[in-house]
Formats: sequence, structure tokens, C-alpha cells
Amino acid sequence: MIQTISSSTRFTGTVELPADKSIAHRAALFASIADGVSTLHHFPASADPQSTLSCLRQLGVPIENSPNHTVVIQGGGRHGFCAPNAPLDCGNSGTTMRLLTGMLAGQPFDSELIGDASLNARPMRRIAAPLRAMGARISLTDGHAPIKIQRCEKLKAIDYRLPVASAQVKSCVLLAGLWADGSTTVREAIPSRDHTERMLRLPISRSTQECSINSDALHPIPGGTVILPGDFSAAAFLLVAALIAGTGPVHLPNVGLNPSRTGLLAVLKQMGAEIQVTAHNASGVEPVGSLTVQRSPLRGVVIQGRQIPNIIDEIPIIAVAGAFAKGTTILRDATELRYKECDRIHAIVTNLRKLGAEIEEFKDGFAITGMVPLKGNTVSSYDDHRIAMAMGVAGLAASGTTTIQNADAASVSFPEFWDTISRLQT
Repeated sequence: MIQTISSSTRFTGTVELPADKSIAHRAALFASIADGVSTLHHFPASADPQSTLSCLRQLGVPIENSPNHTVVIQGGGRHGFCAPNAPLDCGNSGTTMRLLTGMLAGQPFDSELIGDASLNARPMRRIAAPLRAMGARISLTDGHAPIKIQRCEKLKAIDYRLPVASAQVKSCVLLAGLWADGSTTVREAIPSRDHTERMLRLPISRSTQECSINSDALHPIPGGTVILPGDFSAAAFLLVAALIAGTGPVHLPNVGLNPSRTGLLAVLKQMGAEIQVTAHNASGVEPVGSLTVQRSPLRGVVIQGRQIPNIIDEIPIIAVAGAFAKGTTILRDATELRYKECDRIHAIVTNLRKLGAEIEEFKDGFAITGMVPLKGNTVSSYDDHRIAMAMGVAGLAASGTTTIQNADAASVSFPEFWDTISRLQT
């Protein structure tokens, strides 16, 4: 699919966002091992969470899709999975693959997880190493998927310190700990997304040096009704679009405001953005609120270190904001971007240069000089949903017309993105 975006003369309105896919993955996975029925409201139709549902169905989990994006899952408890009769296809979803590997590491049957070409190129040694230390028998293909897991009757607990901040690795180990003998501890010096420990209500200890999270085979798995909040990562693109191309307020109700996810708000406010945050009473374990944003003059900032883990998915759109900020925006310590759905550092730099931006590439980030006029051109999504959407936002504020190749990549997380952009322009 090819999408064209013209310089915006109008951009304002209210948007109901798709549900947070990081939470949706976990809600479905945890419901599958809970006892009894769980009902997940506002479950996203995007490709990644649907890959999780598909894998769970292959594992024998009864799942019913009801009207209005409601999914009903019949949990079978910790020992309810059945041996799959074919490889589990995770599509493009790294969250599905890494979390499900943790859940399957201690099962009494063999399994195999596969993905598309992009997912099969992403590093998996980071989860294989701690799982092997727990006694799991896991084989990779040159450090990547396909992941083959041999049956294991009992894992052993470990005390694991994360070498790098990663919510997926943390979650993988903690989930394996639900089938292990003893108490598994994961320690992180730099906080990462905490959806898993929130949703499972795992014990947490904090000190000035680190955070420790524990799981064990006796910990109860909560089920029941879950109302999924709007995806803050999806909101990020509309926030920046309103800041650089808005003609009136853009209102985003019912957005997830988990503090481990909203680092972008701090970055944008540091850049001078006017964003109103109205917190609501949380309907569950995840805080929810509304965001209202107005066009604002932005200034360049330096982003690095402890800021990075909680803005890792938003960096492509931060680069676009930086292109329209006065001064230079410098981002470092984000080597992890090289190993996402594509090499996002390379994709960001290449595409923005095509639009006329002055941007320097580093191994771990970039530096972009703002207020250099951008001019529409043809750019690539690199089959990455966040690159596709970031370039769409850039096109709103660039002169002329911007053409995004393979723009349908946006459907991985925000299927309605292009329609939403069009509606806010009319």
C-alpha cells in the first residue's frame, strides 16, 4: 500500500485510540492460564495482539470473539495448555514470541515459535540465556527464531539481574518463574515497562539501586474482566502531529497513563509542548486519563540514559518533533533501536534526509538540527509500523506531498491510523 500525505491546512478533533497492545498481549496470555472465564473489552484488531490470540488457540485455549472488540477467554489454569500440532506463528510480534517462550519453557511438551522475516531477524539469545539457566531446553537458529523448546517437567528458580533494561526479557523470565521450583527474582537497575508485574500483582521490592520482582509457582493468576486502555504509543503520533501541524486542539480520551510508558510526555514538555493531562480513576491496575494538545513552538533537547527505556517505541516520532524544534535535538544510548522491526536508527535518518532534514547518525542514536524546512518526497516504512506513522506525521508539516511506501505496516498497531489522519484534516 502506498499512502500520500499533503501539507496540512487543518488538523483538529477527538480520537478514540486503539487499545494498548502491550497490555492486550498480557491480558490474553494471563487470562489463558487463569482459572475460569476472563472478558477483555476493547481488544485491538491490530495484527500483533491477534497473533497472540492465534497462538493461544493453537495451544488449546477456547477464545470467543464477541461484538464491539470484546474477547472472552476460558482459562485452563497453569496446566491447561495442550501440545500444538504445528509451529506457533507469532507474525511480527516480538512480545508474543518472547513472553510465550517464557510460558512454554516449563511445559511437558515440545513447541516451536516462528515469525515473519522481520521477527526472525530479531535477537533471542537475551531470553534463551536466562531460560537455559532455569533448566529450559531451548535451541535457536544463529541466535534468532525459530525457537524450539523441548519438554521440561520442572524449571528451577533463578535470581537474574537484567544486563539491559527490557520489559520483554523481564516478563519472559518472570512468566517462566510461574512454573519453576522456588522463587524467581528479576532485578533491574533501570526501570522498564511494568505491565506484567502490575497485572499479575507480583511482589516488588525497591531500593535506591534497583527494583526486584518475584514470581513463583504458587502465585495466583488473576482473571475476570479487563477494560483495556487506549494505547499511549499510538497517542504519541497524534500528539506530535498536533504540536507541529495542528490548527486546533486534539483530544485523546481514555489513554493509558502508566508512568513506565509516558516518558514521551516529559520529553515533549521539556521541548515546550502544551499538553493537558487529565487523570481519571483507574478502572483496573493501569492508570487512565485524557490528553489534550495544542500546536506549540518546540525547542531542541538532549535525550539519553535512564530516559531511553520508557520512550523506546516513541523515538521515531521524537525525531520528527526534533525536525520542527528550534535548535538541535540529540538522542543517545538507544542502540536497542537497531534490533526492532527494522533498524530504526537507519530508517529514521534515511527517511528524514530524503525530506531535507539535517540529521547525523550515531551507532546509538542521532542528532537533528531543527527548523530546516522539509519538503515532501518518497520514503519507505521499512515494513515497520512506527516508521510508517512517523513519516506520515512528518508529511503533515512538510511542504508538498509525501509518499510512504508499504504504509499498510501501520496496521500492526494502529489499523485506523491513515483514516484517523484524514478525518482530523477535514
